Amino acid sequence: MVYATADGTTRQRLRVGMVGGGRNAFIGAVHRLAMRLDDQIELVAGVLSSDPDNAAASAAEIGIAPERSYADYHAMAKAEAARPDGIEAVVIVTPNHLHAPIATAFLEAGIDVICDKPLSTTLGEAEALVALTKAKKRRFVVTLNNTGYAMVRQAREMVAAGELGRIVSVHGAYIQDWLTKAIDAEGQKQAEWRTDPARAGQSAVLADIGVHAFNLASFISGFEAEAVSADLFTAVPGRRLDDNAHVLLRWTGGARGTILASQTSPGHYNDLSVRIYGEKAGLEWFGSRPEELRFSPYGEETRTLVRGGHGSTAEARRVSRMPAAHPEGYIEAFANFYRDAADIIRAHRSGGTVDAGRAAQVPDVVDGARGVKFVAAAVESNAASGAWTAARFR
Repeated sequence: MVYATADGTTRQRLRVGMVGGGRNAFIGAVHRLAMRLDDQIELVAGVLSSDPDNAAASAAEIGIAPERSYADYHAMAKAEAARPDGIEAVVIVTPNHLHAPIATAFLEAGIDVICDKPLSTTLGEAEALVALTKAKKRRFVVTLNNTGYAMVRQAREMVAAGELGRIVSVHGAYIQDWLTKAIDAEGQKQAEWRTDPARAGQSAVLADIGVHAFNLASFISGFEAEAVSADLFTAVPGRRLDDNAHVLLRWTGGARGTILASQTSPGHYNDLSVRIYGEKAGLEWFGSRPEELRFSPYGEETRTLVRGGHGSTAEARRVSRMPAAHPEGYIEAFANFYRDAADIIRAHRSGGTVDAGRAAQVPDVVDGARGVKFVAAAVESNAASGAWTAARFR
């Protein structure tokens, strides 16, 4: 389907399918809200549940034609690849253990991939996905979606421009309280699979939220993890995987830092933050106040930079929809991710030029693999009583 842009040109909406995300799921509906906001993406097919009846009912609820509601992702990949109007990208919003096999099936069919984090549950799977994406010449993006906030993009630009000077330390934290009680043992769906090693992977808290804090710290600073020393533990007796992680990092370039992740910290609903300190200044961003940056030049009073306000960077202005003090939040940031991803995939599939600057703003399969390597290294370090462990992918 074609639509008109603000400048009067026309574009083809990106046709996507979704695996997972049916009725009673959590994140699939959030993805659909985000992809609709800019009207650049059309959801036309899906395997919305592993239960065929639920898959069909879920598809009917959101307007997917019955013949394009599939019971199996292998069948969907084969059928959609053969259609002249088949999907151009698949959105994967299943439990973690299914990410790699589903992505592999669609890459093999020549279909681009938009995958929820973590990229996979093992480093071997992540390495295989990086290699397959390259071999098939496809685009693969990972929905580390907090990179879509305007003030996160501004922070990245300020660091790159040298406004903080030489970076000394980089810290990320993601703190929640929803797993303080043993709701996984009581059968709560979202908690139950996230604490199951067979579906979540080697770590619960790092795979679920720690990778967001790690990716955001890396995205803003421009650094990769060189090595980690980790202490992972489980606060709730009987829980099968960790629910807290304290990780020391040595970043490339010589900076030091920490990643803190907890899902058993009462009073913290969803506290994501990044703090970066350099020789000249410090920057702090908090997910609870996403439209602000705390900027502290050494020897001066801290100032609060506001999205859309004076001093906004070019990238922050590009991804802002509203003037300053007209609040934007989580869905708008997620939509920025989807808008950029759609532009990248469309340009690649049409044989056009993919804007390198735009592509750098969207986490890809390599960024996803870096997150998997971080988790694997932290688990290995923890098993060795916190021994420093290599954490750089490739």
